Amino acid sequence: MKYLKWTTPGLLVASLWMSGCSNSSDSTPATTDAKDTTSAAPMTDHAHGTGPNGGVVFDLGGHHAEFTVDHPKQACTVLVLGDDEKTPAAVAATEFILNIQETKTADGTVVAPMTITMSPMNAIDGKATTFVGTDPGIGNVADFAGTVSGEIDGKPAMGEFKE
Repeated sequence: MKYLKWTTPGLLVASLWMSGCSNSSDSTPATTDAKDTTSAAPMTDHAHGTGPNGGVVFDLGGHHAEFTVDHPKQACTVLVLGDDEKTPAAVAATEFILNIQETKTADGTVVAPMTITMSPMNAIDGKATTFVGTDPGIGNVADFAGTVSGEIDGKPAMGEFKE
């Protein structure tokens, strides 16, 4: 039973990772066996660049999202984006959980890990494009990296970002 405690979350993370973005910077078409039409490997090895607000774009389940920080307000934002990685896309989600890894500022000050609940802003008919959360640690000017997890349209969604 104790193995189930650790195995189930691991399988969930693996399955979410494998359901990442389907766009690929490699233009070579994937070959498939006539009997099996599923891809053997996830197609998540591609660059996203900068989002419409200057943040880092990453895969969030089957969507793209942008992570930005407002240091003076000690707030961070996740903006869900459409396939063009520029246009906001409304999704049905009640919250996201942001887990930020320990990092350091430019002068070497350690910024402790953070877990931040991201709430929808200006939701219409149960859908929103923008999710915001606050934490005093976000006030530190540092490069943040971590994960975002939650449910989009009733399905688990997870993504990793790195500034």
